[in-house]
Amino acid sequence: MQALRDFLEIPYDKLTEMNLAAKAERVQRKDPGKIREARMKYLKDEKRIKAVTVCFSDLEGRLHMLDYDKRFLLGSADNLTFDGSSIRGFSRQAESDLRLAIDWPAFYWLPSDIFGPGKVLVFGEVQDQDGTPYAADLRARLKSYCDALAKKGITPHASNEIEGFVFKGRDAERRYRETGAFEFISTGGYYHSLPGDPLRRFIDTAAEVQRALGFSNEKDHPEVAPSQFEMNYSYTEATTAADQVQLYKLVARQVAASMDLTACFLPKPVAGVNGNGMHTNMSVSKGGKNLFHEKKGQDGLSKTAWSFINRVLANANDICLILNSSVNSYRRLDPHFEAPNQIKVSPKDRGSMVRIPIGNERTARIEVRSVSPDANPYLAIYALFRTGLEGPLPDDENDSKRARTRFLPDNIYDAIRNFKSSRFAQELLGPEVHEKFAELKLATAERCPKALGTRVKRSVVIFHHEVTNQFLWSRF
Repeated sequence: MQALRDFLEIPYDKLTEMNLAAKAERVQRKDPGKIREARMKYLKDEKRIKAVTVCFSDLEGRLHMLDYDKRFLLGSADNLTFDGSSIRGFSRQAESDLRLAIDWPAFYWLPSDIFGPGKVLVFGEVQDQDGTPYAADLRARLKSYCDALAKKGITPHASNEIEGFVFKGRDAERRYRETGAFEFISTGGYYHSLPGDPLRRFIDTAAEVQRALGFSNEKDHPEVAPSQFEMNYSYTEATTAADQVQLYKLVARQVAASMDLTACFLPKPVAGVNGNGMHTNMSVSKGGKNLFHEKKGQDGLSKTAWSFINRVLANANDICLILNSSVNSYRRLDPHFEAPNQIKVSPKDRGSMVRIPIGNERTARIEVRSVSPDANPYLAIYALFRTGLEGPLPDDENDSKRARTRFLPDNIYDAIRNFKSSRFAQELLGPEVHEKFAELKLATAERCPKALGTRVKRSVVIFHHEVTNQFLWSRF
């Protein structure tokens, strides 16, 4: 009997080729208009595609996805709208309609066994009603900044080392209110797992999906804490790197759910063991030359790299809320567990906010370790590059003060206060978005037991990731 449905299913090796080719076009800044024409022609000609998943991120970095019927999208790609008042940090109810443009170069063919057959994915750009970039869409802000640097021949590169936990059972974060605990699937520890154990099967599957999506994988392994993982991939242009952070977490959650597990990216879901970080490796190139490399420079870095580091350290407290934007992220900044809470740079000390990895002419870079995996990746990467390239330098007269070790805030309230009082943070985001972000973070903090008592009320839980943030408030 002939199948009633014939939806697109592409083998993994072919997916890898297609997605790497699309990524190369994007990184090489091929004409977006020509890429749009090619993608729309492909969608029209490929009868086995039924829907296009268009995704965007809100101000806090939460990924939102809409599935558009392919035929509808082809006829309405220039006039897509959605209700922005339903997205936290976006428009008010009285001015709710927002536009959604398609960023055609940011196009991905999806593994059908994980995402379902007959679908492709593309990132969207949120626009105001008049078609201008929406101020609270930090992906558009990062992309615009990278475009401005490209006009000067400069390319910012980033790669994120994203740690996560895998817990037994689906929806373990949502069910934390009932169970009061997370259950590990492995207690093997750093670099140790057997080929057939649940953690290794999860890592193998998720890494294969990443590879198919064009991530350019490098290595993957269990991390220090029980049931903790990390899957590393190569650096790329900054906006593409931020997109890959969102895809990394999406893939991990999808794969875990298919195995009746939960992938968790809370910074510190379990007391007594290491938390999750999102170490952000950064470099800048011009004309194909790594501007951070200097063979005879201190620790193999150039003056440009050291200027970048000094600016990041000088403004560390101002941007700390951007890099660690949840209540739970300040539980991770605990020096007993290799937490990077010291505002200093070191090639060895992993308690430093900035580390200098061993590198060569191609790989010389800096690693900002004090970034939480639940931060908005577009906002974090944008803020770090803007700070490193343009941020205020420390005053020479304060050298004696800087000689003493300074520390990042150990709670979200101090981080909010530093952020709100910072002129530089306001310049980074603009007054409106700066104020909106601070308000959102304060509202989240005040939903914790400080204002609500020892029990978190069901009516004030916003979304499942914050459930655990709030329940864990008094567990450390």
